[in-house]
Amino acid sequence: MVPMTAHTMQEDTVLTVGQVAERFGLTVRTLHHYDEIGLLTPGARSRSGYRLYTDEDLTRLQHVVVYRRLGFPLEQISAILDGEPGTALVDHLRRQRAAVMSRLEEMTDLVTAIDRALEQQMKGVNLTTQEQQELFGDAFDDDDAQEAQERWGDTDAWQQSQARTTTYTKADWERVKAEGEACNAAFVAAMEAGLPATSTEAMDAAELARQHITAWFYDLSPDMHRHLADMYVADPRFTRTYEDVRPGLAAYVRDAVHANADRHATPGPGD
Repeated sequence: MVPMTAHTMQEDTVLTVGQVAERFGLTVRTLHHYDEIGLLTPGARSRSGYRLYTDEDLTRLQHVVVYRRLGFPLEQISAILDGEPGTALVDHLRRQRAAVMSRLEEMTDLVTAIDRALEQQMKGVNLTTQEQQELFGDAFDDDDAQEAQERWGDTDAWQQSQARTTTYTKADWERVKAEGEACNAAFVAAMEAGLPATSTEAMDAAELARQHITAWFYDLSPDMHRHLADMYVADPRFTRTYEDVRPGLAAYVRDAVHANADRHATPGPGD
């Protein structure tokens, strides 16, 4: 089938790769990669020969973005969207819905467990109550810490974090706090500069935050960081932590973490 040209699609929307990247919060590099592997190939061309995205392409990309955020690998997404020959996309997605919802519930529980583990450890296991109050202020709540241990003490993330933090001194916890604040400052700087969450600066701030958690608490992959960041806007307690720093920061951090995870998932030239 010969790709349609822009002048034959008077009633359809056609967008350039840059416009699509901006609309969906992706990088141009990611879209080019999707094209190279056959996951999403633009269906139209301009008179100059540049590839353009049609309404049908944009609909497919919406599904790609959703499945990527659910943690599906690109190969599986392609299989899901292509499905069996002659199968309507909506019918195929309906068959997948039960599995997706089950996975969402499972990942939400896991993310909550990780967050509770982090929340507990950030409050200083080896500090006295007075030291905890001095260091973390209003963020410390002994009842929350007890609840976290009772609910999530059996998770791998909790056990790994516990093993690391039991040796931390007050000076260590002061470093943890200072580095955490530096991560937030990097997000705020990018946000106040008017940079989108998909900018290099915002993604670098997200990577800094991921490395901070990995260094001090538990191993955090980019994809797991994606699910962790979803809780920053889903759970009011965590949202408030970021909103107290700067209004709108929780959603900005979430979007930057997603963009950084996409950056890690997209192989570079020669990979």
